[in-house]
Amino acid sequence: MALHIRDEETDRLVRLLAERRRIEPDEAVKLAVRNELDRDGPRASLWERLKPLHERVAARPSSGLVADKAFYDSLNDE
Repeated sequence: MALHIRDEETDRLVRLLAERRRIEPDEAVKLAVRNELDRDGPRASLWERLKPLHERVAARPSSGLVADKAFYDSLNDE
């Protein structure tokens, strides 16, 4: 499949990348697209990313202190 780049800036950027990497322009396009796909790759869910933090917090010993509702209400002038 042929890819014809009509946009001048895109053409300039592809040629610049090819020149810097000392590769052919088609390899530069492949490299750029592969890098972008890798960046956008499958991401872990929010829960999976926060799990280590949750485990660290859960591993801390309890202080035994109880929250004082009246104190927190007083902070908000309630």
